[in-house]
Amino acid sequence: MKTAYSWVLGIAIIVAVLFTAIILITGKGDAMSSGGGQVRTTFKGKASFDDQIGRVTLILGGVFLALMIILDYFNARIN
Repeated sequence: MKTAYSWVLGIAIIVAVLFTAIILITGKGDAMSSGGGQVRTTFKGKASFDDQIGRVTLILGGVFLALMIILDYFNARIN
């Protein structure tokens, strides 16, 4: 159980660093407030860079949240 906890913790740290790097590198100040937190989609071709970064940020945030819930579960089982 502690090995699984360690693996999930390591993955969570990597996701947190990636999430933070994306926010700091691509942050424009108003990027998170535009569109009410939703990813813009258009049917006129490929998604723009901002759309792709928004999608990656949303996915990393969801993965981080899920990993934190899993870590909480493991922590409750270990203690």
